[in-house]
Amino acid sequence: MAGHNAWLKSGFEKGAFLLAGTIEPKQGGAILVGDMPRGDLEALIAADPFVANKVVSVEITEVTPAKADARLAFLVNN
Repeated sequence: MAGHNAWLKSGFEKGAFLLAGTIEPKQGGAILVGDMPRGDLEALIAADPFVANKVVSVEITEVTPAKADARLAFLVNN
């Protein structure tokens, strides 16, 4: 767990991660990532010790925001 938490911390420090949390009830986790090339994202994910040690499987879901509350307007590409 310590390695995964260090990986998460690094992702936030690099500005790649915008939000991370648990999918309830305890069904895994989710990470909201800012805009980045798919290959860079896949490399970042592969560096997670949970992924590298096959503790978890990963599903990437791409979202193209069209509308957002003013607090999240930075997520919408104009």
